Amino acid sequence: MKPAIWPIQDYEVILEEDMKPADLKVALKAKKPVFGFMISATASMRWGRVFAGSTLDYVVIDAEHGSRDRQMIADTVDQMKSLDITAIVRTPNTEEVWVAMALDAGADGVLVPYCETVDEVRHTCMKLRTHPLKGEYYEKVVETGEYPSDKSKTYLENRHKDHIFIMGVESKPAADRVSELIGCASIDAVFIGPNDMTTSLGIPDEVENPIYLDTLSHVIKTADDNGIPTMIHQQTISTSKTAIELGARFILHSSDAGILLRGIQDEFAVLRDFAGGAEVAAEDTLDVV
Repeated sequence: MKPAIWPIQDYEVILEEDMKPADLKVALKAKKPVFGFMISATASMRWGRVFAGSTLDYVVIDAEHGSRDRQMIADTVDQMKSLDITAIVRTPNTEEVWVAMALDAGADGVLVPYCETVDEVRHTCMKLRTHPLKGEYYEKVVETGEYPSDKSKTYLENRHKDHIFIMGVESKPAADRVSELIGCASIDAVFIGPNDMTTSLGIPDEVENPIYLDTLSHVIKTADDNGIPTMIHQQTISTSKTAIELGARFILHSSDAGILLRGIQDEFAVLRDFAGGAEVAAEDTLDVV
């Protein structure tokens, strides 16, 4: 089967049939865009048929605002990996224990939300890089970079070499110190959540406000200057295009629930119109966070 070719602005992106974490990291380092969405609602393993034909490079499985337990997260990760879709778990918060649990579930990487301090970034990133190291030895690696032995260091580096760490920058304080946060640990990408960010900026959900757009530009440029891609969880085609135009290339567009809702609305609007039925106003009934 030939890979699909997707036109993006004035160039073409070849979508690889297999986008495993190592391939995804290579694509991002080559400054190529990759595409995925947030899994917030779908749970049944029967959805595998849909994801198999989805052309997604990766998914972010939401364990922050979603209601998945450890078993369901593990099942969803396994389902995605069986389809060669990179599976990233968004942890509930910045406690490193959630990073460990995501890795135990088989995740290819983690997105740690709402980071604001160097300590949060160092601890969660190093948990991804050193799990299952714990206790005093783990703290020593975080603080000094000293491992129990060279053999342990080599073992852990090989074990986690393809794992992906994404740092959540979702507030004005984090955006203001993004350069410091990027420089404090070996991160692979920066994430921006528009709802949290705009609320922190005092302009809740005003995603076209110049204050928000200037913040995006600042974070994206800082990340790019450090050779790191930016992921922005935009909800509509127009706002995702804006993110791409601003330089984001780790494209996180909408969610399973959002795309399903709009697909239902759009297709039935066409059928109602064709059948001469009364027009029904579409409503965004999702609470996206």
